[in-house]
Amino acid sequence: MTTLTVRVAPLPLVRSAGWRMIERNFLAYRRAWPVFVSGFFEPVFYLLSVGVGVGHLVGHLQVGGATVTYTEFVAPAMLATSAMNGAIFDSTFNIFFKMKFLHLYDAVLATPMRPWDIATGEVAWALLRGACYSTVFVAVMAVMGLVLSWWAVLALPVAVLIGFAFAGAGMALTTFMRSWQDFEFIQLAILPMFLFSATFYPLSTYPGPVQWLVRITPLYQGVDLERSLVLGDVDATLLGPVVYLAVLGGAGMYVASRRLGHLLLK
Repeated sequence: MTTLTVRVAPLPLVRSAGWRMIERNFLAYRRAWPVFVSGFFEPVFYLLSVGVGVGHLVGHLQVGGATVTYTEFVAPAMLATSAMNGAIFDSTFNIFFKMKFLHLYDAVLATPMRPWDIATGEVAWALLRGACYSTVFVAVMAVMGLVLSWWAVLALPVAVLIGFAFAGAGMALTTFMRSWQDFEFIQLAILPMFLFSATFYPLSTYPGPVQWLVRITPLYQGVDLERSLVLGDVDATLLGPVVYLAVLGGAGMYVASRRLGHLLLK
């Protein structure tokens, strides 16, 4: 009798192993949970100090045909900013340390995992971390009575989208960094966006050329989305920022995976 042997090839891991990076990060943060938890407080402190404190001096603003308090104006911007900060710092400083000093990715690429798995896993972890912060912040907004529309149920998914855009872009930029000094350029980009992306002032307060410059920044796209949803000023034009942020995040992940392959698979 002839025995027929059938060999079954293992399922490809190239597109499905990114969750291993998420698992690794989760295990690493079990012993560093105070660092993780600290991210909950920063946006809340900004909201209380600027939104509530300065709000008593500013009064009311006209936004999208509605009259809102200054705290209601600032709160959605703080939500977008917290999503940006959580994603950009997790996908820059942490990635750089793992790549240049811990040499984690050299070990990872010695397994069946590929650069794309690293990119998807690290970006997904940044999104999960940012989503936790955003969930708590949205809850704080609701308790303070700063949610004015049922469209705000989409504020959390949009915060994840903002995190995706900045996580992908941040990881791509990190692959070009040569030393810690290069991160000054990250700060140089993040701080002006935080201050001038219609975060604390309406866009109409800026001169015409500055308005155009503000409009093309990714944080403004996120702030505009969050503010429109929370205040209920929703129309079809909001699809533009959604596409903008999705393309930025996807392009960043692609560049990051290609760069990791170039740097580590020589």
